[in-house]
Amino acid sequence: MAGMEVNFAGVTFKNPITTASGTFGSGMEFAEYVDLNRLGAVTTKGVAVVPWSGNRTIRVAETPSGMLNAIGLQNPGLDTFLERDIPFLKKFDTKIIVNVCGHLEEEYVSAVERLADADVDMLEINISCPNVKAGGITFGTVPEVAEAVTKAVKKVARQPVIMKLTPNVTDITEMARAVEAGGADGVSLINTLTGMKIDVNRRKFVLANKTGGLSGPAIHPVAVRMVYQVAQAVKIPILGMGGVATAEDALEMMMAGATMVAVGTANFHDPSTTVKVIDGMEDYMKRNNVSDITELIGCVQ
Repeated sequence: MAGMEVNFAGVTFKNPITTASGTFGSGMEFAEYVDLNRLGAVTTKGVAVVPWSGNRTIRVAETPSGMLNAIGLQNPGLDTFLERDIPFLKKFDTKIIVNVCGHLEEEYVSAVERLADADVDMLEINISCPNVKAGGITFGTVPEVAEAVTKAVKKVARQPVIMKLTPNVTDITEMARAVEAGGADGVSLINTLTGMKIDVNRRKFVLANKTGGLSGPAIHPVAVRMVYQVAQAVKIPILGMGGVATAEDALEMMMAGATMVAVGTANFHDPSTTVKVIDGMEDYMKRNNVSDITELIGCVQ
């Protein structure tokens, strides 16, 4: 297994595969289908200081090669999370990455402060949330705002901090450089692309929210391109995600420059995808005489 080991921001993971936030809960719903001990890490669903009820229904729609979701980051809040989810995950031999969301900079900061003493390995800060103070503009679309929230979170964080970037920007490298300047220990990308679906028979939007986040295989080539661009632009490590469903998809991400890879939407139709990806990567290494997976990181130039 040592050949699959990666170091991300000073934390050693037994393999580079984790789950994408919001597609795996905190592992509880999946534990009967997947041996969580096999995963490099479990990345939890986004958690906020207080519970969020999320958007009204309909919140999910299928699309060719993917899905749209407008869940709205529904979560039980930090009290429940610290009491229930972390103790559950501690039973397994896997690292824990906690995804944090907020509507205001202060909400991110207080969540990260609360997590400082929690027995978790890393924090992933979802800056694809609407900034209430700035009239609903997304934190992750304005470089100065992204840098400021990164700095604020880093001041109080005890764990390494990964900033999760939205692809809904003109230049992803500008956002990556901004969070790097703010002190981020790593970046994860990409979050979902904004999409829309219309029911032509009802002449209405399918999602109550009108728009939703597009994920799944349809976005994979965009994600690979953005991972490659960001790898050229910053020195901090990258957690790549977006439509990863096979070992080949994950290897592509690593060759583009990702140190770790998250499996997301694929978990919904095959809960064992993560383990299949890990097995497939191990097979690839054997077939191609790769003794250390890190040799593949950013090998295309």
